[in-house]
Amino acid sequence: MRRYLPILLISFFVLVTIVTGSTSLQGYADEQNPENNIKSINVYTTLPIEQLSILAQEYEKTQKVRVNLVPLSEANLLTKIRVEMAAPNADIIIANSALLEQIQKINVLKPYASEQTDIIPERFKEENGYWTGIWYDPMVFAANRDFLNTLPKVPSKWSDLTQDSKYRIGITDFLAAEASANLFYTLVSATGESEAFSYLKKLHPQIVQYAKFLSTPVRMAGMGEVDIAIATQSETIRYMNDKFPITLLYPEDGTSFILTGSALVTGAKNETEAKQFMDWLLQDAAHSILYTSGFYLIPTNPEALIYKYYDTKHIKLLDKKETFSIEQKSQLLDKWVTTVRLAPK
Repeated sequence: MRRYLPILLISFFVLVTIVTGSTSLQGYADEQNPENNIKSINVYTTLPIEQLSILAQEYEKTQKVRVNLVPLSEANLLTKIRVEMAAPNADIIIANSALLEQIQKINVLKPYASEQTDIIPERFKEENGYWTGIWYDPMVFAANRDFLNTLPKVPSKWSDLTQDSKYRIGITDFLAAEASANLFYTLVSATGESEAFSYLKKLHPQIVQYAKFLSTPVRMAGMGEVDIAIATQSETIRYMNDKFPITLLYPEDGTSFILTGSALVTGAKNETEAKQFMDWLLQDAAHSILYTSGFYLIPTNPEALIYKYYDTKHIKLLDKKETFSIEQKSQLLDKWVTTVRLAPK
């Protein structure tokens, strides 16, 4: 046995060396591969993925936190968070304010306030901190410049669009885009269902096309195919920057707007990282990235550098008096289709 003792000792030391070396190499590999240690947050959203993906990529690059985006329809998002109430997978929800208000009623959101959210005006956030608006996009008149030069008076109110039946109007179908549908709901809420439908029936014969996309009416105005497009400001500015002959007009009697906000989910697994991302979305870095990427959305933060590029002094925003449920919205749209959209011109 003694003669085998040196061999056993040597084998033992070799084994210790191998184990120690393997552990050291594993630690070194972890240090060299940050993918093994990178933090992440999960975001449920109804927004176009291309809009948020540029923000997610920039945040991961600068803050070393991966933002996992889960795009969902409004109905699917509501269903998903109800199913996951006991064990949520989402850390943050980013959606329009109307949807966030509905989600708040399900009791799945956690109030959050910080130095960044304090900067945001009260009208752009939930009073108890359940959600905070990040940016908004108002509906405007995008008028063909040559057409405006022929008029003695520039149209400045919604009623002006129906004063002359010769005006050719372009608008996105209320069934095709959230921003266009929101205009419809806002008109109903602000003026009453009867008056809103009366106005839309009067406008109907002048509408050249109910477009499928938000960009189409603006492009038609730029090409002279319609005289005035009812469109989002973001699409209007994009075409103006591309040198289309368009003039942007703000309705003096007020307009609808889509307010996008973020909310923290109760029981979020990555709460600390989620709060940091929500604050970052309100800051210059995020808004500058959107602006330079062609997304012309007005920051809710009046101190953001990009804010000065927008003529907010002339924008009168209409706040909806009523918040319609998904069922109520569906009923209103069905009524619009049967009484206005499919009515003969």
